[in-house]
Amino acid sequence: MKVAVLVTCINDTMFPDTGKAVFRLLRRLGVDADFPAAQTCCAQPMVNTGYLDEAVPVVRAFADAFAGYDAIVTPSGSCAGSARHQHSLVARRAGEPRLAEAGPKTYELSEFLVDVLGVTDVGAYFPHRVTYHPTCHSLRMLRVGDRPLRLLRAVKGLDLVELPAAEECCGFGGTFAVKNAETSTAMGADKARHVRETGAEVLVAGDNSCLLHVGGLLSRQRSGVRVLHLADVLASTEEDA
Repeated sequence: MKVAVLVTCINDTMFPDTGKAVFRLLRRLGVDADFPAAQTCCAQPMVNTGYLDEAVPVVRAFADAFAGYDAIVTPSGSCAGSARHQHSLVARRAGEPRLAEAGPKTYELSEFLVDVLGVTDVGAYFPHRVTYHPTCHSLRMLRVGDRPLRLLRAVKGLDLVELPAAEECCGFGGTFAVKNAETSTAMGADKARHVRETGAEVLVAGDNSCLLHVGGLLSRQRSGVRVLHLADVLASTEEDA
């Protein structure tokens, strides 16, 4: 199987350690994944804001960068959802069916691990009290279900506690947070409050964009709660500790 990793814009610019964690994890599991250097944005910001014509060249670049791969793995339910569902909209608008070809081959990280590789115990070690936030796109668009939780439960030393109102949105929503700042902040405050109620040391999610939003609020509240991407937890080993 020829596998590529879509690192995503936010990880490339702000959370490079998450991208590195994905490669460490996949290599530990015997997957020699590629990083296509030509990759750019998945075009989600443009599509979400209604700029479908402007999204065409971005999706075309995506299709070109990932052509020839059997699977595309990304540490983002948001970007995987864009490739799987939004690229077909752009492809129809452009009259270029090939622009949607990469979509069905794009997997959010937990989907790839559980459904494609068939593993839940990835050999990770993370001795901390953790709670998990299911991000909106992974929950509602991709329907990853309990896959991330199954992976976390198999991590040695990890104490997983349930997050109250877990399925409520954190309030980020990309451009939503810019256009509706007050509503976004109020939703984020609710999520941060629920996180604090768990007594967890670490909040884990599958999208760093959501963690950036909630983590900022937790930091300002001096909660002491860290935020960490699922990939970073799964890549951790006893040697790292």
